[in-house]
Amino acid sequence: MTFLSIARKTGSLYDQQIVDISWLEFTLSLSLVVVTLLLSLLLRLHIENSLFVASVRAALQLLAVGLFFTAIFDHKFAELWSWLWVILMVLLATEIIRRRVPTVKRLSPVALIAIITSVAIVVSVVFLFAVIDYTPINIVVVSGITIGNIVPSAVLAVQQLNMQLTSRRLEAESLLALGADKSILTKFFAPQIIKTAITTQIERTKVVGLIALPGAMTGLLLAGVEPMDAVLLQLIVMYMILGSATITVSMIVWFGLKLSLTNDLRFISQNNDI
Repeated sequence: MTFLSIARKTGSLYDQQIVDISWLEFTLSLSLVVVTLLLSLLLRLHIENSLFVASVRAALQLLAVGLFFTAIFDHKFAELWSWLWVILMVLLATEIIRRRVPTVKRLSPVALIAIITSVAIVVSVVFLFAVIDYTPINIVVVSGITIGNIVPSAVLAVQQLNMQLTSRRLEAESLLALGADKSILTKFFAPQIIKTAITTQIERTKVVGLIALPGAMTGLLLAGVEPMDAVLLQLIVMYMILGSATITVSMIVWFGLKLSLTNDLRFISQNNDI
């Protein structure tokens, strides 16, 4: 199976299902955003500014990505540019995690290492085993899908870590008073935090195809790819997302708990950044 290949010329309905979007059609799609804004005004939801900013920001970001794709993928150094793009995405993801939970700034290096590890594993499996063709655009797409789905789980993991260390601090200090060390404390807290952080991703994986048709599959079907090829590719995407999210969350929680204690087994004050 070739990634993002167009359907074969077999006379199938899917051979004619190539989507050609014009700027006029794109502009007409904004009518749905207008309806959303009107509903917000009528129902006094007070989300007009957020909706407008989100819509404009999404358009600008995706158009910029489209222009960047066009500029670099025909360049003789396309592969180098692709990997530089992946590095930028990793750095941005780490910064997003830091900003979402500023009280755990000391976890930034751990988050960075966890994301790099997950992306490296996914890329190695996908490309070394020729699951997907190794091309500059596929490097960016595979890495982008992985990182984009890692971030929500990682943010939730850090939030849970911070909340657990705040609400269950007395339990932790009691364990330390009874002679527990960093390893015992980590084993006590980590499983529940990790489970909570990846539950959403697990549930999303469970219902895929039943009450939701994921983006990769629907995009390929619109592009004219045969249904089974689209389904198999979507399964690959779902499995790599689930695995990479679990790896990232586990690393962040495990090492984050160890970083929350000093060498003499005292909790670092939240005011000093866990």
